[in-house]
Amino acid sequence: MHSFKELPLGYREHLRIDMQKDKRLALRINGFAAALMIAMLAAGHFMLVPIAAFLHFEPDMTLWQAVRRPVVMLVGVIVYTVLHELTHAAVMKFYGARQVRFGFTGLYAYAGSERDYFDRHAYLPISLAPLILWGAVFTVLLIALPREWFWVAYLWQVANISGAAGDIYVSCLTAKMPLGVVVKDTGVGMTFYCPAE
Repeated sequence: MHSFKELPLGYREHLRIDMQKDKRLALRINGFAAALMIAMLAAGHFMLVPIAAFLHFEPDMTLWQAVRRPVVMLVGVIVYTVLHELTHAAVMKFYGARQVRFGFTGLYAYAGSERDYFDRHAYLPISLAPLILWGAVFTVLLIALPREWFWVAYLWQVANISGAAGDIYVSCLTAKMPLGVVVKDTGVGMTFYCPAE
């Protein structure tokens, strides 16, 4: 069994994190996200396709021709944010979550469960599923789309990877925990429980 309706007997709280309340943690995660974003943008521009291809404008273009790629990119990022959280929720449900709650804090969109506990084998896929699934989708788009649309898909990939900084952080924490760890993830807060010594 990978999810529990109640904390298993003999477990105690090992670590609690709250990305909303812990400002130092939020700064570290957002700094990590910013570093990922800057590195990817620089790599995209200098090693793949110059960003001028995304911002290309000619005098005889209509207004729509001039703005369609930025508009599609922005709409795509909004849609992706929803899909990212729905992916977390779908994997939570797959592993037995009774109810998943969605929200937006102004800093983070989230999907979480107030009532369920997940073991390591469930929680690692829950936290990493959006990064892996949408990373694969955007990679296919990067290969399939013409050069002038490269930056649209690439910026979606940048949003995917940099936006998963918190997911990567909690996955690394989970991987370092004792094998019997169970996690309660309410969205922006996670509590890790381990068997009592």
